[in-house]
Amino acid sequence: MDTAQRYCRVERDGQAPTLFLYGAWQLADLGPIDAALAAEKLPASRFTLDGAALDSLDTAATLVLLRRVAAAGASVGELANFRQTHAQVVDVVRARMDQGDIQPVQQKRGVLAALGARAFALRDLLAGELAFLGESACELGQLALHPRTLRVKELTAQLEQVCLDAIPVVVLVTFLIGVVFAYLLGLQSEKYGANIYIVDGVGIGTCRELSPIIVAVIIAGRSGAAFTAQLGTMLLTEEIDAMRALGLAPMQVLVMPRLIALAVALPLLVFVGDVASIGGAMAVAGPMLDVTPTTFITRLHTALPVRHVVVGLGKAPVFALFIAVIGCYMGMNASRDTRSIGINTTSTVVQGIVAVILLDAFFAVFFNEVDI
Repeated sequence: MDTAQRYCRVERDGQAPTLFLYGAWQLADLGPIDAALAAEKLPASRFTLDGAALDSLDTAATLVLLRRVAAAGASVGELANFRQTHAQVVDVVRARMDQGDIQPVQQKRGVLAALGARAFALRDLLAGELAFLGESACELGQLALHPRTLRVKELTAQLEQVCLDAIPVVVLVTFLIGVVFAYLLGLQSEKYGANIYIVDGVGIGTCRELSPIIVAVIIAGRSGAAFTAQLGTMLLTEEIDAMRALGLAPMQVLVMPRLIALAVALPLLVFVGDVASIGGAMAVAGPMLDVTPTTFITRLHTALPVRHVVVGLGKAPVFALFIAVIGCYMGMNASRDTRSIGINTTSTVVQGIVAVILLDAFFAVFFNEVDI
């Protein structure tokens, strides 16, 4: 018996043609089976499939058969003399092939529809973050009533990460900002012989506005993104689910230490930024404007009222609260895949920076209205 006769045979009796299957149709024999189907030259019409002589049939061989049938422009009609298990295999493979042919409908939104979808997504995001802020406030209230529930070790670890480890980059960036700011002011003040007033501009500008906002942006990109990545990874690896199974509240164990650590660390970092930026300005003022360090410091005591420093330091905990809430919310609500963690981490940085700028604008208007 040749290859074609061993596996299949087509009979035409004047009515619908019939394809008879023989022997074992298994994964190991896909090559000969495919050759047998090709040799038979399947009719380009609807035909009956007879499985009376089949010994075995698996999904791989069935897939080869149905693909050959589809390539010939034919279709399988009635299944005759099939065992129940063999018929089920054919039905399952045929159903899967039909599903694979369905192409998802791509909905193309217009400009207005896309804008509306983005607006609704933004609304849902802000509503979720507002709810998370309220939940965090409730947890802080519970923590104030029961201080022993605070995770001191976790708080210490977070303080090290968000405060101590951030000092080098904060010092470097704010020092350079002080240098640039003093240089630009010096170019203008030197024209009018007002060299000494560079101290006033640098002192008030950096302590009240530049240092708080620059340090907050650094922390939003550094610690806010770290919060999202850490919590998102814990969600992906089901560590947060394990905490809940053990009866631990993720808000108490994970969110509160990070929020409190950032609220404590940011004012300290802003103060470090104030000192570093003034140091950078002092380094430029000497060789550029002949303002010695002694003169610079003496003028700073007169030109920089304490209220400007207090205003800058007072903004920091508010900035920290929003950065921590955004970072923790985006981490706790990431999807369970690495792509979502990356997207949420990027979104945290953007949201944190935008929040800091909006809050700073609000504070500027507010303090101006109350004459501070």
